[in-house]
This record gives sequence, structure tokens and C-alpha cells, in this order.
Amino acid sequence: MTTTTQLPAAAPDEETAPPAGRAKGGGGTFGRYLLVRFALIFPTIFILVTAVFFIMRATGDPITAAQGGRLPADQLAERIHQAGYDRPLLTQYWEYLGGILRGDFGTTLSDNRPVTEVITTFGSATLELAFYALIIAFLVGVPLGRLAAYHRDKTPDAVLRVFGILAYATPVFFAGLLLKLVFSRWLGWLPVAGRASTGTEIDLAGLDGATGIYLIDVIRLGDGAAIADVLEHAVLPAVALGLLTAGVFLRLVRTNVIGTFGAGYIEAARSRGVPERRLLRTHAYRPALIPIITVMGMQIALLLGGAVLTETTFEWKGLGFQLAEYLQARDFVAVQGIVAVLAVIVAVSNFVVDVLAALIDPRVRY
Repeated sequence: MTTTTQLPAAAPDEETAPPAGRAKGGGGTFGRYLLVRFALIFPTIFILVTAVFFIMRATGDPITAAQGGRLPADQLAERIHQAGYDRPLLTQYWEYLGGILRGDFGTTLSDNRPVTEVITTFGSATLELAFYALIIAFLVGVPLGRLAAYHRDKTPDAVLRVFGILAYATPVFFAGLLLKLVFSRWLGWLPVAGRASTGTEIDLAGLDGATGIYLIDVIRLGDGAAIADVLEHAVLPAVALGLLTAGVFLRLVRTNVIGTFGAGYIEAARSRGVPERRLLRTHAYRPALIPIITVMGMQIALLLGGAVLTETTFEWKGLGFQLAEYLQARDFVAVQGIVAVLAVIVAVSNFVVDVLAALIDPRVRY
């Protein structure tokens, strides 16, 4: 009779056993990553809002900055007292933070409007312009970056690299003036300024439930001529602002595609006789897009900053245009409120971009 010896069950290998929280695709790790990134929004907003407040106050109280030299001393002092700007600076600061928590960013001095109303009225125009600019940046920067990587260290690569540097380094207002000169003044192909023609503006003014985003609103009107009119007005400002980001995307895609070409799996595919074009299209191109998603938050801040000059150059009545108007009027309450809202937008956008990057590339979470 043969006896068999029962071997003890093998203990799970500590090296291969998934740690707690990483089981099933690392859901626990992603949850922690999400929580940490979300928590970082609040100190970021706090620091930005605090910096804006004290920088604005470094020039003195807003009433004196806006009305100094225009009002008699007694009237100026009375208005300062009524607005509470003669109180201690820290008291004003804490009240300002409390107002922000309630959604109150103050009231403009030049036209006596709540800053939140200014933002809701003109913010949609800036959002629309930023969307157009991002489309231009992707359509121009990503394919050209891919082309530069394919022809690396050759003449097309050198030309495209110079183009990327010029696109990023050229001031937005200068690019806008050149575009207006060539395509509006000389060729007469595109409108010189504004968001739409007068007739389209009148039609949109009578539209119930208008969003303020002209493209959406004219699509609701169902007027093909109005749709074409809105798109024609958007081309030049979108190109002027989009080229700024396109230069960044071009260099990012080029650098990362070239880096991916040196990876081991690319060399293995090349040794099997896979053509270079297929390697670029199938294996090296998609991983190179991940850094673009990662830096998208910084580009949103760049677009919002560039929108001020772009909207002023093309008389695009958005938040940047209004910010320039308030700066000229020395309305620091309005400027402070708008910049604080833009800081909130940038912080939230960075959070969304971080989440998208982690979903696309799990390595970002660790």
C-alpha cells in the first residue's frame, strides 16, 4: 500500500501578492490619488486668492486708486469709509475670504456691477475662444510634432522646430496684428474684429435662453449664414491664440515620440521588419500624447492669460477684454475679483487634467 505525503499549502509569495488597496487594478491607489489631488485644490486657490488680494492692496485702497485726484479729499475719505477700506487690512482680508466662500467677489467701482455678473456675462465668450484655440493647437501642434519626430535631425525637423519656437515666443498681440493685416486688410477674406456681424448680434439678442456661446446659439437659430458668420469671426483670434499653445504641443510631441522610438518594444518591432511609418503611427504616437494631457492644465492658464491680449486686439467682448477695460479704469475691485475667479478655474482645470492623465496612464497614480 502506497502512502502519499500531504504537502503543506504554499504560502502566497510576498513579492507577487498584490498589496492591500492595489487589488483589482489599483482602485484603492487611484482613490487615494484622486483624494489627494482634490484636496490640493483648496490650498492652491487660497494661496492664489491671498496673493492677488495683497498685491492689489499694495497700491493702496481701491477707492483712492480709482478716484484719487478726481474727488475732493473729504468726499474721497467718505467713500473710503463707506466701503470699509479704512479698516485694518487683515479685517478686510478675512471679510473678502468670507465673501468668496459665499460666491461674492465684490462689486465693480466703475459700473457698480457684481463681479459674478460680469463673469457670467462675459465668461462664456472667453470659454468659447479658449475652446477654438485648443482645437487649433491640436490640429497644428500635434501633427507637426509627429512629422518633426519622423524626420528628426533632418531639414524638415529643423524648420518645424524653428516654427515651434517662433509660435511660442511671438507675442499674441503681434501675431494678431499680422493676421489682421494679411487676412483682413490685404486679402479681405476674414472680418477684422468682433464676435459676429451686427445682423447676427441682433438675432442672438432676441434668442430666449441664450448661452452666450455664439456657436451654440446660432446653431439653435438654425441659420446657416449666421453659423458661417460666427465661425469667420472666430478664425483669426483662435489662430492667434492657438499658435501660442501649438508651439508647446509641437515640441512635446516631437520630444516624446523620439524618446519612445528608443524603447525596447520599438526596437523589438523594428527587428521584426515593421516599417518606420507603422512604428510611428501604431507604437510611438499614442504614448507621446500623454504628456500633452499632463500639461493641459498649464496651457489653460496660458490660454486665459493670452486671452486678455487676444480679446483686446480683436475686440472680442470676453472676460479678458473686460479685464483690460477695468485695468484702464483702475477698478481694482473688478480686477481682483476676475483674477480670483480665473485662479479658481485654473486650479479646477489642473485637477481635471490630473484625473484624465491618471485614467489614461496608470503609472501617474503611483
